[in-house]
Amino acid sequence: MGYEVILKTFSDPTMLELCTPIIYGSPKVAAYHRKALDIQANFSIVNSATEAGYNRLSVVNCTDDEVKVEFSKPDPEAGKAALGALERAIEEYREGLIDVIVTAPINKHTIQSEEFSFPGHTEYIEERLGNGDKSLMILMKNDFRVALVTTHIPVREIATTITKELIQEKLMIFHRCLKQDFGIGAPRIAVLSLNPHAGDGGLLGMEEQEVIIPAMKEMEEKGILCYGPYAADGFMGSGNYTHFDGILAMYHDQGLAPFKALAMEDGVNYTAGLPGVRTLYVLLRLMERHTILQARDWLVKILSVRQSMLPSMCSVIVSGKKWLVPIRCVNSITRNVTIVIN
Repeated sequence: MGYEVILKTFSDPTMLELCTPIIYGSPKVAAYHRKALDIQANFSIVNSATEAGYNRLSVVNCTDDEVKVEFSKPDPEAGKAALGALERAIEEYREGLIDVIVTAPINKHTIQSEEFSFPGHTEYIEERLGNGDKSLMILMKNDFRVALVTTHIPVREIATTITKELIQEKLMIFHRCLKQDFGIGAPRIAVLSLNPHAGDGGLLGMEEQEVIIPAMKEMEEKGILCYGPYAADGFMGSGNYTHFDGILAMYHDQGLAPFKALAMEDGVNYTAGLPGVRTLYVLLRLMERHTILQARDWLVKILSVRQSMLPSMCSVIVSGKKWLVPIRCVNSITRNVTIVIN
């Protein structure tokens, strides 16, 4: 799936005007997909991002040339190839050879190994690039932004995992991200409750009274505008979310189920909180070419906001809606077979 969407995206030559795309994966597998799907997209094979040129799609070979591909069939070798591509992309990112990593879904079963024992990309990237800092998963479409306190954990562990300190940590990252990456001077953050009806004053659970509200009060004293906790069941359907710059959900499905219902076609997942200027995007839906375009557009917007705040940090020049300087953009897109694009 990853190769199909990438190659279809860059079959449009205008895409090369705004970024220099680099696929981390296998030239052989990319060529196999191109031929099987009859996609008109040319690419050059390079040894690293240093050899990538403007106005062309490049592939950095990260796998054994003999890797075999079968559509729709998970394979441990494919997981190994996916991890190899992701690691190579991260390595070159650390070296400053690429500006951004754009990822797609990985097969979380085939990629598991001694080197990769994480529930997903977010946790792996945090470990490799965080330098001790914690990340925050944000799902976004236009001004609709949903962040999560907990991510990929079993439902039975949610209540015990949520602590006052964890909520404060996520609120702080969210607040900083909304200011630094989105240029919002005084961001307003809505906080969802954990229990139905926000606990009904303790009748349906004490987490709101004992954990969430105390955490919010302390953050309010530090100048963070956080409101709630709001009962999650009617918050989105009522349109209340439109009055806030961000919504902090307590757990994965509480935030992602309504977000995907409202923004499935155009949503982008942004990993915030990691050090440096560069950012990581995870495409929510790979079946449509425009999801990659959405990620690219968000990338340019965020880099331009950071440039306006700290000019020395970015190399993207913005004038109105036209980006005058192309960006090197790395997407490691993986599925059952390998990782692709940047």
